Amino acid sequence: MASDVVVRLPEDPALAAIAEHGKERFLDVVAHHPASSLCWALLAETCLTEDDLGSAVAAYAYARTGYHRGLDTLRRNGWKGSGQIPWEHEPNRGFLRALWALSVAAGRIGEAEEQERCAQFLRDSSETAYQVLAQPAG
Repeated sequence: MASDVVVRLPEDPALAAIAEHGKERFLDVVAHHPASSLCWALLAETCLTEDDLGSAVAAYAYARTGYHRGLDTLRRNGWKGSGQIPWEHEPNRGFLRALWALSVAAGRIGEAEEQERCAQFLRDSSETAYQVLAQPAG
């Protein structure tokens, strides 16, 4: 049964802090905003640029943290386990990026079922997010 719930998360305060402090103080931003899925997604994405097992494991841990922090935020904002989480609404992107990073990292450590589950969850939540995030970098 499809849900007609559409979730639009509130602004992520970490976004302004990231813009203000940039890469130089990014870990400070994460420490001050541990509930931010975007922060954890960015950490995961950074690890995914490396091609070694240690980086894949770190990406998996960061992405899983962002995913779970995002689920908490979604639930606090009316999400009941299904429904659209539009990519077009920028505050949703932290969760969607963490979900995608979790899928990629799971694949790199050999968790094929988790990789597929997360990719399908992303598609079910926002086909646009899936299309944007699945594009090869470059």
